[in-house]
Parts: sequence; C-alpha cells; structure tokens
Amino acid sequence: MTGSKVVIVTGGTFGIGHDITLGLAERGHHVVAFGLDARQISSTADGSVTRLRDEVAQRELPVDVLEADVADAEAVASVVDFTATRHGRIDALVNNAAIGPLGTILDTDEETFDRILAVNLKGPYLCSRAVVPHLRQVGGGSIVNIGSGSGWGKPNMAAYSASKGGMFALSAATAYDFFHDRIRVNTVVPGGGGIASGITAGRLGGNNPMAGAGAHGSAAGRPVTGTDVANVVGFLISDAAETVSGTVVDVGCFSHQGGPVQRRESA
Repeated sequence: MTGSKVVIVTGGTFGIGHDITLGLAERGHHVVAFGLDARQISSTADGSVTRLRDEVAQRELPVDVLEADVADAEAVASVVDFTATRHGRIDALVNNAAIGPLGTILDTDEETFDRILAVNLKGPYLCSRAVVPHLRQVGGGSIVNIGSGSGWGKPNMAAYSASKGGMFALSAATAYDFFHDRIRVNTVVPGGGGIASGITAGRLGGNNPMAGAGAHGSAAGRPVTGTDVANVVGFLISDAAETVSGTVVDVGCFSHQGGPVQRRESA
C-alpha cells in the first residue's frame, strides 16, 4: 500500500510520542494514539489524553485518541480491535510508551522495577504480538521501537537500562522471526543528551537542562526534537524503507554507541 497508512502509536499522547502522532498525521496517515491520562511515575503528563483529543479536533487531523495501559493485554487487544474495525487494516506500530525513573539496583524497589519492565518491555511485546497478525493480513508492514542509548547501560538507570537493552534484543529477534512475512522491525534511538523529552523532564522535576544552552546537540548544530524523531519514524513506516529491517537508527549523538558527543569547548 502506498501513501496513507494506519498506524498505532503507544504512549502517543505525550512527549516524543505526541510529536510522532502529530508528525505522522500531518503526513496524512491515520493514527490511533493511546496512553494514560493520569500522571505516571517519573512523568509530568497529566491530562495528556484529553489535551491531545482537543488538539487534533481543532486541527482536524486524522487521529483517534484512546486511553489504555500498554502493559495490560486486554487493553492492548481493545486498541488493536478498535483500529482494525474502524480502519479495516493496520499497517504499522510504533512502540513508544515508556517510563524511566532513575535509580541503582539498591534504591529501585521491586514494585518500581516490575512496572518499568512491564511498560517498557512487556508493552512492546504485547502490542507487537497483537498487531503482527494484522500486518500479515495486509502482506507486511512496519514496527518501529523507540529505544534509548541507556540500553547499553548508563549510570543511575539500572531498571530503565535493563528494559531498553531488552528492547534492542526484542527488536532484532522480531525482525528475524517475521522477515519472510515482509514485516520490518527497526529501533530508533532519540537524543543523545539533548532532547527535551517527557521522560527526561519527568526525572528532573519538569526541567531538562540538557536541552538548553550547552546541550550536546546533534550534527545539525542544535538539540534533537520530537519532530526529528517523527521524521525518522515516518521514513521507516513508508514504502521508501521497504528493505530496511533489523536496524538501529540513532537520531542524535551516537548514544547507542557510547555517546553522546561532548560539547565543543570555546577556543
């Protein structure tokens, strides 16, 4: 299928997910975005579902906004059923929903550890499992997983790093498993220390000094934005990327390879 796609975006109501939702809709794709309206651990998102509904209605964008927990199998199934019934097909899935409390293994309690893994790793598993049969029905499609450079291990991010490391492995395994079904699976790593994401702001009480003056930035000479990530996601779900699978695309400062690149000091 060329042109417009039907795309599910998890965590699509806030932060990078919000920008992905709008970016895809502005390209003419039909987006079903879902998230939770209540503030989650390490998040500043209150009422994001309600606000996004108002925003897409005002802008007349092709977006359906649902409230659902990505870690709940029944809720995920309901979102997928809604999408297939409303649009008659599903062409792509963007696994973006994540929470990212800081902490070492000593100061991360068991309940928090379980919740991080449930949202960040079990969620993509549940959503991919529910969507793959629909992608098969239409002869293929695309899954884009939003990763993190912390998946290779970062200080004070034990549980989050574990979940994002698992995402790299899950992405690669899924790409192999459904290669012959023409289902492409790729991972996008945002930022590299300079993106004003919802997770980063939530960790730091609503502030993100990494996105301001002195941020590491990107090869573009500025910090990365959610729109930059949305542009890459838009490419990966498009027919122009029909041969691209099993890749990691770093949108920022090589953060999946040990970055970010440090800020250049003044001469």
